[in-house]
Amino acid sequence: MSESKNNTSATKDSFPNILVIDDEPLIRETLREFLIQEGFKVICASSGEEGIKLATNKRFEICLCDLQLSGMDGIGFLQELQRISPEVFVVMITAYATVENAVEAFKRGAQDYLIKPIILAELSEKLKRLLEQKRLALENQWLRKELNRIYPETKLIGKSQVMRQTIELATKVAPTRLTILLTGESGTGKELLARVIHNGGDTGSSNPKEFPSKFLAVNCAAIPHDLLENQLFGHKKGAFTGADKDQNGVFMHAGKGTVFLDEIAELPLATQAKLLRAIELKEILPVGANEPITVEARILAATNKDLQKEVEAGRFREDLFYRLNVVAITIPPLRNRMEDIPELVEYLLDKHAKAMGKRFTGVNHEAMQILMACPWKGNVRELENVLQRAIILSDGPLISPMDLPPGLAPAISEFVLTDGLDEAVKRFEKTHIELVLNQNPDKREAAKKLKIALSSLYRRMTELGIAT
Repeated sequence: MSESKNNTSATKDSFPNILVIDDEPLIRETLREFLIQEGFKVICASSGEEGIKLATNKRFEICLCDLQLSGMDGIGFLQELQRISPEVFVVMITAYATVENAVEAFKRGAQDYLIKPIILAELSEKLKRLLEQKRLALENQWLRKELNRIYPETKLIGKSQVMRQTIELATKVAPTRLTILLTGESGTGKELLARVIHNGGDTGSSNPKEFPSKFLAVNCAAIPHDLLENQLFGHKKGAFTGADKDQNGVFMHAGKGTVFLDEIAELPLATQAKLLRAIELKEILPVGANEPITVEARILAATNKDLQKEVEAGRFREDLFYRLNVVAITIPPLRNRMEDIPELVEYLLDKHAKAMGKRFTGVNHEAMQILMACPWKGNVRELENVLQRAIILSDGPLISPMDLPPGLAPAISEFVLTDGLDEAVKRFEKTHIELVLNQNPDKREAAKKLKIALSSLYRRMTELGIAT
């Protein structure tokens, strides 16, 4: 053993653990001696069953397993190991005659394979590469956990045509630094979409290991008008009574990140003029300042009002409207994408059940019918609130109609009664087909369930606006 390897003996506890499984004693012993020389801690097993017992009680980084074993073979071992310890990297050992089986094992989850007779130098290189892959995977896993802890989850749910178009447009503009205006009813997810755009176009750091740039949201309707300018642009010392030191506003705190201005229509006209300067000249004037300050933040704005009408009414500056409206993205209300409800329900149920320490497998058929028929005037936010309430009240594992708010039924009746007969029949037909498709993703099976031809199903899906 070389000098460097002798020096590593002090950190023996940190050596990677390798499990070797082979029913030939000579191969086991040869591999054990070589791997120990390479700086690994090695445990050997003569069968797949023995290997599973060892893997159940001890943590291994890598497993070398012969494909042809008596009793449980290598494929069987791989499948069982993935169930109990999916994080273990597996290298299959095979003879020339069974290379195809090794490739099959590779498809089933093995990371690599070796052909007998084993070339030890080749094994050494493979192990080094696999350990580097595992190190990077663990590092990425840690980074993802840190990012999820610091930054809220951003996930857009929806396979409907209108939602796919929205997501596609957001994806295209995300890498740019364009000012974007998001419009949509309350509860449709404008801030969530803004975060997705921010994360998709993050240029705050050239180092991928650093955390993303800041996303700072300001609700223009929630801050008193006399404080909003100070909140956005900051102030200089002595600007007003109590201003005993300089203070940065949101634009300075954001750096190269994103400033998200929610309810932009509520911005006072005087502050609108200052915002226009920030967009056009990339500079702001803090309260009490004589000299402008350059800013680099990207601006995303959102509103549930028709800004064109606000301009016509004299409540919103026309020049600012055109500056904000470089790219406009409208988020559809939930009632216009009802086919997304099953996927939304599944996602929100899993998200909030985990947060509350509960386990739910889904929503039963009757409850889903109610959810699919509700008008959802409060959009996704209302649906999320309904599901949170259901999780709290239900013992699980399925949400039933009894777990839903009593107020949903009158809302459904009101929603249905406003339709004519043709519209009501179409709405029912669309809801029913979407429910069947949710339970039977295979279109042929769904057509059989509906007792119609496959071609008829595709035709009805197209007519009713269901994504095919």
